[in-house]
Amino acid sequence: MKICNICHKISASGQDHLDCIQKRRVELENEDFKLKIPEKLELSKDVNLGVEVKAILEHLAREKDL
Repeated sequence: MKICNICHKISASGQDHLDCIQKRRVELENEDFKLKIPEKLELSKDVNLGVEVKAILEHLAREKDL
């Protein structure tokens, strides 16, 4: 038995819990997606997006700094 490095609970298998590993993978993918949003849409160019869409994208891009 050992302690899971992700949730810090006892793991009977001696490794991290599979659900903890999957949850962490999904969280990292979400962070990676958020980081790539401005790059994919090339916000530096003047794109004809609605004000609401620009506000949402700026919020998502700003969230990564927190």
